[in-house]
Amino acid sequence: MSAADGLTAIEAARELERLAREIAHHNRLYHSEDAPEISDADYDALVRRNAELEAAFPDLVREDSPSRQVGAAPAGHLAKVRHAAPMLSLDNAFADEEVVEFIGRVRRYLKLGDGEPVALTAEPKIDGLSCSLRYEKGMLVLAATRGDGTTGEDVTANVRTIADIPERLHGEAPDVFEVRGEVYMAKADFASLNARQEAEGGKIFANPRNAAAGSLRQKDAAVTAARPLRFLAHGWGEVSALPADTQLGVMQAIAAWGIPVSEDLQRFESGEALLAHYRAIEAKRADMPFDIDGVVYKVDRLDWQRRLGQVARAPRWAIAHKFPAEKAQTVLRAIDIQVGRTGKLTPVARLEPVNVGGVTVTNATLHNADEIARLGVRVGDRVVIQRAGDVIPQVLENLTAAEARAAYVFPDHCPECGSEAVREEGEVDIRCTGGLICPAQRVERLRHFVSRHALDIEGLGLVHIESFFSDGIIQSPADIFRLAEKRDLLLGRERWAETSVDNLLAAIDARRAPPLDRFLFALGIRHIGEVTARDLARRYTSWANFRTVVEQAVAARAAIQPTLAEPERKFALRRNKAVVAAIDTAGVGPEVANALLDFFEEPHNQEVVDAILAAGVSPADVIHETRASSVTGKTLVFTGSLETLSRDEAKAQAESLGAKVAGSVSAKTDLVVAGPGAGSKLKKAGELGIPVIDEAEWAKIVAGS
Repeated sequence: MSAADGLTAIEAARELERLAREIAHHNRLYHSEDAPEISDADYDALVRRNAELEAAFPDLVREDSPSRQVGAAPAGHLAKVRHAAPMLSLDNAFADEEVVEFIGRVRRYLKLGDGEPVALTAEPKIDGLSCSLRYEKGMLVLAATRGDGTTGEDVTANVRTIADIPERLHGEAPDVFEVRGEVYMAKADFASLNARQEAEGGKIFANPRNAAAGSLRQKDAAVTAARPLRFLAHGWGEVSALPADTQLGVMQAIAAWGIPVSEDLQRFESGEALLAHYRAIEAKRADMPFDIDGVVYKVDRLDWQRRLGQVARAPRWAIAHKFPAEKAQTVLRAIDIQVGRTGKLTPVARLEPVNVGGVTVTNATLHNADEIARLGVRVGDRVVIQRAGDVIPQVLENLTAAEARAAYVFPDHCPECGSEAVREEGEVDIRCTGGLICPAQRVERLRHFVSRHALDIEGLGLVHIESFFSDGIIQSPADIFRLAEKRDLLLGRERWAETSVDNLLAAIDARRAPPLDRFLFALGIRHIGEVTARDLARRYTSWANFRTVVEQAVAARAAIQPTLAEPERKFALRRNKAVVAAIDTAGVGPEVANALLDFFEEPHNQEVVDAILAAGVSPADVIHETRASSVTGKTLVFTGSLETLSRDEAKAQAESLGAKVAGSVSAKTDLVVAGPGAGSKLKKAGELGIPVIDEAEWAKIVAGS
């Protein structure tokens, strides 16, 4: 029976919405932040569940469906690069039968006779960061990460430091040839790097994939050069000509040009031989110098690849045969609560040490409070753990029968700072509300406070924040504005001369009257992003107005149902429409209103904000400066790629002309500005009859012509 059987269309639509949101969250963590929260096996299970529901309810496939997405949008600190040919993902197979069915689909699509063999190549699926290397006239001219498959990040300077990647191809090569493969870190190099990082007090990486991704995506190529990165090619993108007419032939040519290719890349003409190769690679997986999570099969004939083409996010002529997760039994000795840099409370199982796939495991994730309740685990239970790749193992099953022992009680206060821990409606995670005072979050909050889109204090980057924090020089945002009192201490630090210290103090002084929206954003309140902070600033115009309204709403909360016990009282408060309405939402909605109240209801946060103001910070009032134009009072949507200005600049231009910028097209939209690559939003604008202009026409409106 299908997992979708028994669901109504409404239930399926709700689950598809949840899956789209959850998978997008994990895509961002994996591809953009190099910080996965779940194992590959868990992620694959989410994707398969989504595919099952979409197959059962094809009319419910969403615009933001994971089946239509590749990777995640690139991060902001590196230049963006549009791929000449999309960097696609691969569909997955988890059983031999699915591989046989894949070969059958190829046969049926190409209408091949039963006796005609389908030759396929097979090679290990290395667990690294996808990268495209563009060679012109044999010279390396550009390197880019995959990003969302259409647009990646320019990492050319960093890639030039990787010894495996030649600046010039050996021998004769086509005028244009994009080599695609994985940047990775060998297991031994990863262990050495982490040992060095620990000795130097630096960041400890969770696994080789994270280490490789974080190293490649550095602003400073010198940092990348100091990291032991490697490269293995598995395909190609845009080319002016091909050196062979088969997959294997082209890969052999790439190897001859001096770019590493897997030693286990082979060609097979039967499914039996293909699966035997898979078993051989699986058997030696633990002994391989780098991490792999499966084997990739590709149709060998390139003319057949062209005929087969692709679906939304993956080619029809290739598939990844993933390895099963490795499992073992052990005893749960304790449950610890770890507080992440964003305040998330994550339960971690402390285990009786057990060997899983050649690795001794002592810790495993329990994900969240709901997962603990689902498993019914308590200290002393015998459990099954699962390890997929090098992501932290998870507790898969509880083997101990339910007894009269009390169930585990998840904490409702942060174990680090004692602040209240809450779960917002519709979310699975419980988060500390301590924010600016929580030790687990403090460095991240400080980094955010001075970041480019917040107070933008030049010269106070992450490295300096971490160094100053560890040495006790900066412990809270207010300490930043009191650094002048510690000038002599700064001068005594390595690499801090009089000029650099004075420049830093001057940069800090220049931010003592920040725009109100930047100040609100800098506080790091959950759900208060740049746009929402700007909306709030425009609504209230001054810090005094804003805080008065918030304090009144907090007081209204305190007066409601004071006799209820926690957490029932908090549950009631978050749903009280009168309290939420006490914050004039200015379009931000109850989620943001509740986040504001949670933040300012916590005394610790109020004390930190008061300390910032006492240190000489005074947010500037908002002065509305707009000029009349043809778009004044209208709602605009920007879609596609803008070639002459950033999306932030475009929004600022629109707002200066008295227009409002929305993120989606609806009947309330008055005008759409579309650049290259515009998709569903442009289509919807056409369906609704909404006027559409290009970037050049927008420039004329801005210029006033």
